[in-house]
Amino acid sequence: MLDFLWDNAGPFLLVTVGLGGSAAWQAGRAIAQTWRPWWQAVLYMFMLGAALRFIHFALFDRPLLSLPAYGLDTAVAISFATLGFRITRTRQMAHQYGFLGKAI
Repeated sequence: MLDFLWDNAGPFLLVTVGLGGSAAWQAGRAIAQTWRPWWQAVLYMFMLGAALRFIHFALFDRPLLSLPAYGLDTAVAISFATLGFRITRTRQMAHQYGFLGKAI
């Protein structure tokens, strides 16, 4: 698995971390801003992981149906989405409930 990642570090950083990470961050923020639960962000990231796999397949001739690669793409997307969700929800809570601003 590490050989696969090392050989494709450029496309991985560009597509998965760059494009997928920013899309996941924005999705996490949008879910938090509409006061929906965090697990919905995780569900959406499974679809984003499949889209990232397709981009790797279409642009860089990587395997489309690779479970380890899909898992890695999805894990990176979930981490960015939950981070975006958490930061946005913390700001919301501090703004909505001003007395919590000192405790957070």
